[in-house]
Amino acid sequence: MPMKKILIVLPCLFLAIATFSQWDNLPVIIEPKFKQDTLSIATFGAIADGNTLNTKAINATIDALSKKGGGVVVVPNGLWLTGPLVLKNNINLYLATGATLLFTKDFDQYPLVKANWEGLPQMRNQSPISATDATNIAITGKGIIDGNGDAWRMVKKDKLNETQWKKLVASGGVLSTDKKTWYPSEQSVKGSKLSNPGAISPEKDDAFYASIKNFLRPNLLLLTNCKNILLEGVTFQNSAAWCLHPLMSENITVRNITVKNPWYAQNGDGIDVESCKNVLIENSIFDVGDDGLCIKSGRDADGRKRGMPTENVIIRGCTVYASHGGFVIGSEMSGGARNIYVSNCTFIGTDIGLRFKTTRGRGGVVEDIFIKDIYMKDIPGEAILFDMYYAAKDPIPLAGEKRELPKVEFLPVDETTPVFKNFYISNVYVNGAEKAIFVRGIPEMHVKDIVLENMVFQSHKGIDVQEASNIVFRNITIISDETNPVIDIVQSDKLLFDNISYKKDAELLFRVNGERSNSISIKNTNLSKAIEKIKYELGASENSTSFHSINPSDYKWSEKLSETAMRLWPDSFTLEGDKVAKWRYDQGVILKGMESVWNATGDGKWFNYIQQSMDFYVQNDGTIKGYRPDEYNIDHLNNGKNLLFLYQVTGKEKYKKAADLLRNQLRTHPRTSEGGFGIKKYILHKCGSMAYIWVSHFMQSMQNSFMMMQHLMI
Repeated sequence: MPMKKILIVLPCLFLAIATFSQWDNLPVIIEPKFKQDTLSIATFGAIADGNTLNTKAINATIDALSKKGGGVVVVPNGLWLTGPLVLKNNINLYLATGATLLFTKDFDQYPLVKANWEGLPQMRNQSPISATDATNIAITGKGIIDGNGDAWRMVKKDKLNETQWKKLVASGGVLSTDKKTWYPSEQSVKGSKLSNPGAISPEKDDAFYASIKNFLRPNLLLLTNCKNILLEGVTFQNSAAWCLHPLMSENITVRNITVKNPWYAQNGDGIDVESCKNVLIENSIFDVGDDGLCIKSGRDADGRKRGMPTENVIIRGCTVYASHGGFVIGSEMSGGARNIYVSNCTFIGTDIGLRFKTTRGRGGVVEDIFIKDIYMKDIPGEAILFDMYYAAKDPIPLAGEKRELPKVEFLPVDETTPVFKNFYISNVYVNGAEKAIFVRGIPEMHVKDIVLENMVFQSHKGIDVQEASNIVFRNITIISDETNPVIDIVQSDKLLFDNISYKKDAELLFRVNGERSNSISIKNTNLSKAIEKIKYELGASENSTSFHSINPSDYKWSEKLSETAMRLWPDSFTLEGDKVAKWRYDQGVILKGMESVWNATGDGKWFNYIQQSMDFYVQNDGTIKGYRPDEYNIDHLNNGKNLLFLYQVTGKEKYKKAADLLRNQLRTHPRTSEGGFGIKKYILHKCGSMAYIWVSHFMQSMQNSFMMMQHLMI
């Protein structure tokens, strides 16, 4: 098969699988269940005056109820000052309306413990709320959990106005040498000058960690190796570092919560799901100082050694305001991430909308990511970003900050090389962004196998693609201020631009750079609106691209023919005069044509008809109504291809079993004495050499189809 045809077919297959199979088979998340027993923290002497330290009373309530089999620990309305709390098995910590758990500013209440920070084992101050190896735990209600994070965190001058900065400096603390960063204490300043000071190593003793204690900020909520978790209804705010951090945990439900941090809060992530399995986050609001909804799985060698990907995640109906990224994967993704489904989310004012970041040294594979129905407004950076040169800096440079472009060089591929592949993103609508799409891989490992379709961008700049392979851009409208170029391509290959719309009189539609840029296909795109259509630079040439100008009316004729077939055979391919249902050659040919119409239009009615028609004949046990294996009828080639297609898209075993019938028939087909199929000899005798050549090709096609099918079924 020619390369250009492969380029078009493979994305269509991935699109089919993504659209019709994945969203119908979402992961199942188990929610915790609790006994009806309730116990108020006031029972153990807790006092809601905002001054009395209630750490012992609240932990005692949790311990007592857990020992009795669990239930609901009630935090009544009031202001409850406390130190670190530890959740236990079968405990639902319930905050009533008007209740606030306020964590103390007294750092001495937080002992140093072995924990985890940004994907690495670290010494940290104990988290305000934590649990380890716990099962059936929850934080629910209508109250507020406040981490008092402003007592811990450093603040950059450029992130405050003059009045705010003067007030902060006057409150105490220590300024950095260049007077551009405020620290709450000398310990914080000392820790900031060291490289990875919290890392656990033999040469560091207790005195060393104590000397930088205030720098080792805790995450507000840390749940390690826990199962069956529920966070619902509560507001989590003002964390010292990350706000919510489930780590190596399973069956997590997050619903109807609010997460708030100041926009200047360094490392003030909303939720970081790290090396977790089976997660649902829905109908929640995030307004934070770093990434909003974030997927992680450990960092570098430690993350690869742990080898626990974050997988089977559903995120839907969430809104993210100020943050470095709305939905984010990375940069600590060394254990991998897969099977993640994000839908119906809104990002307003996030630095980047969809943000996928990594860097050399991480390793890890991020794959099978499905995203749809995303709405964005006022994005200061990229609406969609894939970046394999993450440099641990804020995505938007501060005023006067200069950043150098990364050095481009080929390095060997090994376990430290990160991989981004198999993303399907559709239905994205953006009103205001600096750049619509930015894809930047590394020379030795491109960002690859991505489908981006059905999108409208109102942005300053258009699409920028660097070091990428096998990317489909379909049905995308770019209304950009800068149009020189609208689409910039650097050292990338196997790209398909299908039905791209842009502003009339754009200066330059495509700029293709680099000798490694090739196999770029442009179809269904009106090139005449651009003043200059395409420019080749730095080794690229006209051989890099091909143009497919297809008249939309061609699709209309195909649709009309398909609609005629649907009217003639509304529920099966049974013809007048048939005594029983008959599996036919005509059916296979017509349905294969209809598959092409579906690929071209994306209208699900064509797929539904293909499946309905085949289901009339294919039974749940894989047998085929009206089909006799002893007929040895090669007319069923296209029916076999339809079975392969349906199995690939839906994953239903009955299609695989039905296909096996055809494959087995092929194995046992009667042969001539010359060793060929009997049908060949008959046709050669009756119809001549041209017919023989056609049938030979037909049979070889059938063999190849089933060899492919057999490979996919392994």
